Amino acid sequence: MVGTRLNWDQYATAWARLHGGFDPRVAAPVVRAWLRFAYHVGYILGRLRIGPTPVTVVGVLLCLCVPLLVGRAGDGPFLGALFVLLAAVADSVDGAVAVATHRTTRLGYVYDSVADRLGEAAWLTAFWLLGAPGALVAAAGGLSWLHEYVRARAVSAGMREIGAVTVGERPTRVCVALVGLVVAGLTGLIDTDLTSGTITMATTVWVLLAGFGLGQLLSAVRRALVDAG
Repeated sequence: MVGTRLNWDQYATAWARLHGGFDPRVAAPVVRAWLRFAYHVGYILGRLRIGPTPVTVVGVLLCLCVPLLVGRAGDGPFLGALFVLLAAVADSVDGAVAVATHRTTRLGYVYDSVADRLGEAAWLTAFWLLGAPGALVAAAGGLSWLHEYVRARAVSAGMREIGAVTVGERPTRVCVALVGLVVAGLTGLIDTDLTSGTITMATTVWVLLAGFGLGQLLSAVRRALVDAG
């Protein structure tokens, strides 16, 4: 029932089942605090009869605003960063709503995954508009997509858990987008010509972390499937 509140331990157990067995209670303090925040907000939205799908849609719309805002003179990158942060909140809260209201579905999981990929594409489009090379932007998007695709296929092939928590996970990509836009905005206040170089550096960091994370994941997948086979 929507009105039956799960306590934190019950919520964490249910959340772990939906995320490959990763227990948020043993996560890093910052991650744990973030997930507890999403848990409380999710419960409140559930009490207001707001389902997870509208929250997912709002998150996508927030992401799509990012490339529209970054071109504004002066405060564009800062506004883009703000909308990345709000979209990240929505991304966490939609799952929390689903768990807290007992409305988790396989279709919702698919919607959430599609929303994540659309959101990241919008952020990288903003990077490109600020001056990051197109090939580098495409590499960042491709490696991130491949990271999620490999994990999904490995689970389909028999891997029971997430394989490994890599340096290229979605929270890392959120941080790179957020920090990259803020720093690009700050350097742009000094000299507008510095913006493109700064955002190129942020895109390079995204590519390096995504590539290394993909290597970590492939190694974990190989071990898991060899052991299972």
